[in-house]
Amino acid sequence: MTGRYPPVLAGLIVLVLAVATLGIAVGPVSIPPGQVWAILLHRVDPGLAGVNWPPVRDTIVVDVRLPRVLLGGVVGAGLAVCGMALQALVRNPLADPALLGVSSGATVGAVLVVVCGVTALGQYSLSGAAFLGGLVALVAVYSLARSGGRMTTVRLILAGVATAQVLSAVAGFLIVTSDRPEKADAALRWMMGGLGGTGWSTLWLPAAAVALGTVALVGTARSLNLLLAGEEAASAMGLEVHRFRSALFVLCALLTGVIVAVSGSIGFVGLMMPHITRLAVGADHRRALPAAALLGAAFLIVADLAARMVITPEEIPVGIVTAVVGGPVFLWLMYRKGLT
Repeated sequence: MTGRYPPVLAGLIVLVLAVATLGIAVGPVSIPPGQVWAILLHRVDPGLAGVNWPPVRDTIVVDVRLPRVLLGGVVGAGLAVCGMALQALVRNPLADPALLGVSSGATVGAVLVVVCGVTALGQYSLSGAAFLGGLVALVAVYSLARSGGRMTTVRLILAGVATAQVLSAVAGFLIVTSDRPEKADAALRWMMGGLGGTGWSTLWLPAAAVALGTVALVGTARSLNLLLAGEEAASAMGLEVHRFRSALFVLCALLTGVIVAVSGSIGFVGLMMPHITRLAVGADHRRALPAAALLGAAFLIVADLAARMVITPEEIPVGIVTAVVGGPVFLWLMYRKGLT
């Protein structure tokens, strides 16, 4: 497996570049992929490519589509690494931020800001509220699932689904009782997940958070590997399981909160990508986490492209696309793990 890892990683990098180019090139105004790269190279250094395109195409590529594609990659990568970390932390192959209620908790926090106009943290109010909501939800689900001192797969799933449903109902209640219809409509569409209206100003915070979070998770890869052997074995190897697990719960909640704040709730990415990654590169988190980030980035870029093109010129929320793909995968995983 070690020998095949470099070519697999190189292939994933090429895949991300290919789908990103496609995501920028395809749209109501089609732009040849070669011209996409020429525009980008010209922006880096005018001497790298001569200008032979209308100025409007430069605006479309750099100011409209590129930020959206980059945000799609960032969100997909963040959800994938969070899903992989959570699956190791709770030793459950069906764990992901959406299934464990983290996304729903983050959504409630964000909806409070959007609908009620809560601005206690200024420009960081949305991200801060989403983080707190996600953290509270994750702690609640873990506590419910661990009732009696032990945690089973079925109990974790039931606790996560129940908590997510309650929190989704709370978010819906906040929306339907809002006295500002325009804010309520925006929050309702945002809840289904989407990357529309992305600009450079909204990209830097999630990009920085996902990059730092991924580096931090890779740094804990050995401890995550120990957890795969069980809590007792990990403790015997010197890992302070409860402290480590608590710290990573906070980190995953923070990443999920930042992601939900910019993209809404997008499900199943964190569930599917870790499994596909393990099939490709194995379960060692030192190799699996970078690969999962690349695979998640590529998947969400493609999903967002599908969301833009299915009923063009209108677009559907990208969360619908990931649910259509992820639902059958989730059922297959339940069947494969003997949980049905």
